Amino acid sequence: MPMHERIIPYLERAGLYHLARLNSQWFCLDEPLVSAFVERWRPETHTFHMPFGECTVTLQDVAFQLGLPVDGEAVSGCLGEFEKYMEGGRPAWEWFEDLFGERPPPNKVKQMTVHFTWFHERFRVLPPDASEETVRIYARAYIMMLLSTQLFGDKSANRVHIRWLPFVANLDDMGSCYRVGYSGGFRL
Repeated sequence: MPMHERIIPYLERAGLYHLARLNSQWFCLDEPLVSAFVERWRPETHTFHMPFGECTVTLQDVAFQLGLPVDGEAVSGCLGEFEKYMEGGRPAWEWFEDLFGERPPPNKVKQMTVHFTWFHERFRVLPPDASEETVRIYARAYIMMLLSTQLFGDKSANRVHIRWLPFVANLDDMGSCYRVGYSGGFRL
């Protein structure tokens, strides 16, 4: 998904601009390689089981490789507490609609995920005359894509989980409250 110039200030405030820039300008993500690593990950030991032995990713590795800050509140994307983040107990899809201006079609939804292609097709081209609220919606979509595909990818590699709604709900506070890191769980 292209990074539009008008969403860069939101990415900078969120502390994710460097990651977005890496993805869009310096290298292409090797999705099969990432999938292979995901399959070799053992959460009980926090290591990758490789043919030549075990490997672990340290906090310093994340900070150095991705250029991301690694301090702040822990973020695991845990679904067990997802409901506590919902505003006033509203259903998740209503909150999604408020944040993105629409709901994805039913054929693009599976449980609490949205198919990657819907985000890509819907938010790929920012209209030239977009209002500031539209820019914020596109920034949220871009950040959701970064979180679901770059930082917290899963084996499906084609879905965006809505567990990240609490982190994109208030873009102005996102970077001041959370940082990305690794220490037995990710931080954002």
